[in-house]
Amino acid sequence: MSSFTTILALVVMGLVVLVLIRGLFNMLKGTDGNKSNKLMQLRVLLQAIAIALIMLTLWLTGGGR
Repeated sequence: MSSFTTILALVVMGLVVLVLIRGLFNMLKGTDGNKSNKLMQLRVLLQAIAIALIMLTLWLTGGGR
């Protein structure tokens, strides 16, 4: 189970990076500001999910003890 949560956390962290890059490029192009805002909101949500998965993984593995 802990390896599953580790892999899932890594996938979500990768998604965070992709959404961040896409949001920054959208903002730099100066196109729709609403889309940039939605992408940054999605990034924050994905970061919260990644942190929760990391904490779950640490809890399942005993926190590195």
